[in-house]
Amino acid sequence: MAQKTQQERILALLKRNARISTQEIADRLNLTPAKAEAAIKKLEEEGIVRGYTALIANDTETITRAIIEVQIQPERDTGFDKVAQQICKFDEVVSAYLISGRYDLHLEVVGKSLQEVAHFVASKLSTQPGVKSCSTLFLLKKYKESGIELEKEEKYERLKISL
Repeated sequence: MAQKTQQERILALLKRNARISTQEIADRLNLTPAKAEAAIKKLEEEGIVRGYTALIANDTETITRAIIEVQIQPERDTGFDKVAQQICKFDEVVSAYLISGRYDLHLEVVGKSLQEVAHFVASKLSTQPGVKSCSTLFLLKKYKESGIELEKEEKYERLKISL
């Protein structure tokens, strides 16, 4: 297996912890802080790194998340792109992917409640030109996101029986 490039190693560190300091990246990769900073700036300018985010634990979230699979009628010349780009403009849509299988788009959607997400699907998403059908799955609990386990495994201890 080929060794990772400097760029790939920097990206791996940023994926794991977007708040890692330039100094720590430099130390871990045997670079000067100036070279590490220049490499990160280049990744941002090239659009490879497009932003930084925080993962929020389940118990602090007050939003409802849903996965919505959407079947689309592709348009002549633009295929799925035009419809997908229109759907991405909605604030409720936090992620959108073109997928293979029965459905064409995989959306991650947020709202303040189940009713708000349902209202989005009924009044905004399903009424879009080119949308043929939708399947909505509400997320009940997150265990792992972006490669990070959100809950530590609880240690199971069997109850002692006393006679």
